[in-house]
Amino acid sequence: MGRLLVARLDSMGDVLLAGPAVRAVANGRQPEGSQPNHVVMVCGRQGEGAASMLPGVAEVYSWDCPWIMNPGPRMTGPHADRLIDYVRNSRITEAVILTSFHQSPLPLALLLRLAGVERISGASTDYAGSLLDIRLKPGEDFPEDQPEAERALGIARAAGFRLPAGDDGKLRVGHVPDVQELVGDGPYVVVHPGTAVPARAWPPLHHAAAVELLEGAGHRVVVTGGPDEIPLTATVAGPSALDLGGRTDLATLAGVLARADAVVTGNTGPAHLAAAVGTPVACLFSPVVPAVRWAPYGVPLELLGDQNAPCRLTRARVCPVPGHPCLDTVSPEEVVQAVERLIGGVSSLSTHVSTRRKARDR
Repeated sequence: MGRLLVARLDSMGDVLLAGPAVRAVANGRQPEGSQPNHVVMVCGRQGEGAASMLPGVAEVYSWDCPWIMNPGPRMTGPHADRLIDYVRNSRITEAVILTSFHQSPLPLALLLRLAGVERISGASTDYAGSLLDIRLKPGEDFPEDQPEAERALGIARAAGFRLPAGDDGKLRVGHVPDVQELVGDGPYVVVHPGTAVPARAWPPLHHAAAVELLEGAGHRVVVTGGPDEIPLTATVAGPSALDLGGRTDLATLAGVLARADAVVTGNTGPAHLAAAVGTPVACLFSPVVPAVRWAPYGVPLELLGDQNAPCRLTRARVCPVPGHPCLDTVSPEEVVQAVERLIGGVSSLSTHVSTRRKARDR
C-alpha cells in the first residue's frame, strides 16, 4: 500500500468535485485485487468536513493556503513548515495536485518538493521546471470548458490512476445518516437559500415566495442553512415550512438532501452535496463562473439564471451589475416549474427557457 497525497485547497464544493479523482488515486495503478492506496487529502479548513466524507480518503490534513483562501493568511516560514513537516513525517512519496483553471499548482508543488515528495502531478499553464513530474497543459492536453469533476479526474488519469471497475465517475460521499427523526415522514423539497458570496444569491423574499408556491402546489418544504444563516432561513421558511437553519452539520445535511425529491439552491457547496447524494437540483446559477465547469454534476439539473448576463465570467464576489439581473429576474414561479419538471422526470432543459429566449433575441 502506497501513501499518496491528493490536494484540493478550496472549500466544500471544490473538495466534493474532487471525489472521483480521489477514488482513482485510492484505486491506484495496482493490479486488480491489490490493496488500495492510503490517500491523505490536504485541503483548506472549509473543505475539511467534505474531505472526511469522500470514499477513498484515509486521512485528512487541513492547511490554510495563503494563495487560495480569501482573505489569505500570511505566508510565513512557520506556516509553510507546518505543512512541510506534516508531509515529510507522513512518509508521502507521491502527490496529485488538483486545481481550477485560475489556480497554479506550482507554489504547493514547491513546498511538497521541500518535504521530500518524489513524484508530483498537476495541470499548469506556466512552465513548471522540475516542480512537476507530470504536467498537463490546459488547452493543449485537455479542454478547459469541461466539468470540474472531469478536469480533476483527468489530472489523476494523467498521473496513471484509474477508477475501479464499475465506478461511474459521479460524485459520491460515504455513510449518510438517517435523518427521519429530523425531517419527519413523507416526501419534501429542500430550499437552501444561503450562498458563500453575495454575487451568487437569489433574494430572500424570492425564496420565501417560492416556498409558499411550492407548498401551495402540495409539496412539503424543508429549509436548510448554517448557524450564521438562521435569520435567513426563518424568513424563507415562513410560518409553515420546516426550518432547519443551524440544526445540521455537514453529514446531517447530506442526509436531509438525500431524502429530498429535489433541491433548490444557488451555486454553492450544498448544490454539489446534493449531487453527491444523487438528488436532482434546481440551481440558481450566477454566471460569474462558467456553468459548464461548476454546475451540479451527474444528476438531473435545471439551470436557472441568465448565463449571458454582463457579469459573465467575472468571478465577482459582489455583483458588479446594478440590479443583479442574472438572478433577480428569475421569478419564484419559474423555480417552482423547474422543481415540478425535476420531480416529474422531465428531461432537463439545461437553462431556463427565458434565458434561451434572451440569447436568441440578441
